[in-house]
Amino acid sequence: MDRRDVLRRISTFPLLARNLAEDILSGAYRSVFKGQGIEFDEVRHYQSGDDVRSIDWNVSARFGTPYVKMYREEREVAVCILLDVSASMHTTGGSTNAASAAALPPVMEVNRYEQAVLALALVAFSAEAAGQPLSVIFFDKEIQRIIPPRKGRRHTMSAVSAALDARSSKKGSDLGKALSGAGRLLQHRSLVIVISDFMCTQWENELGKLAQHHDIIAVNITAPLDTEMPDSGFLAMEDPETGIKLSAPSSFKAFRSAWTSWHEERFRHWEGICRRWGIAHVELSTSSDATAVFKRFFRRENASFSGLR
Repeated sequence: MDRRDVLRRISTFPLLARNLAEDILSGAYRSVFKGQGIEFDEVRHYQSGDDVRSIDWNVSARFGTPYVKMYREEREVAVCILLDVSASMHTTGGSTNAASAAALPPVMEVNRYEQAVLALALVAFSAEAAGQPLSVIFFDKEIQRIIPPRKGRRHTMSAVSAALDARSSKKGSDLGKALSGAGRLLQHRSLVIVISDFMCTQWENELGKLAQHHDIIAVNITAPLDTEMPDSGFLAMEDPETGIKLSAPSSFKAFRSAWTSWHEERFRHWEGICRRWGIAHVELSTSSDATAVFKRFFRRENASFSGLR
């Protein structure tokens, strides 16, 4: 897709975002993130009918009688988007086989980065609809640009425009450095949306550290080629981060199987890290509609939390 196509699709988001804003940033938002939207205020004696899960066991043990934690609602929750602009994000999402590509839906025309921009736009308009400040951190090997938190349509469109124009300035991707930088920049508890293909190393600990102070949604941008290598003879391939080129024997079943296994193992690792730190996570394929994926995601999160109450 070219810039006009992306903008044409984004033009419908202000209306779509109104339906998502309540789930993402208000109302059920607190349920989805199991406590986001409130901050600790004080403790008081336990009273009949109090939720036992709110008992502060440290204070109760110290005074020999049960105390519960009291919270007050935060009226404003900042939203921060970390957007990966590295070279690997600008790779195609579809199949290299022309026949199979023709059978796929039109949404397959987007590459990883275009899908990431669509996701950013959807979150940005949702933040605007809920009246929440939005900031964006663009990164590749370094933190490339920071858009400070503001509200309003002009700010939203400025963030979307900056995302459309962003390009990788250095080879490689350092998600860990971006997460660490976000931790230093964010002064108050925030909702952090990490949009990346997670095709880098040494980000796991920094993600965990950030999750201790902020609520995170990890959005993994994937593509059909990650697990569906076509049988097309020798394919010319190039690593977008290093420039290394090779001829891949895609007609060999063993090669296609190894390719799929490597990507599946990488995805399972990402899922495992998110679960370890209690991070909400969602896969967004280049073949999927971002709005539909987010709707299903929040519906599932709401249902899961309701079942625990």
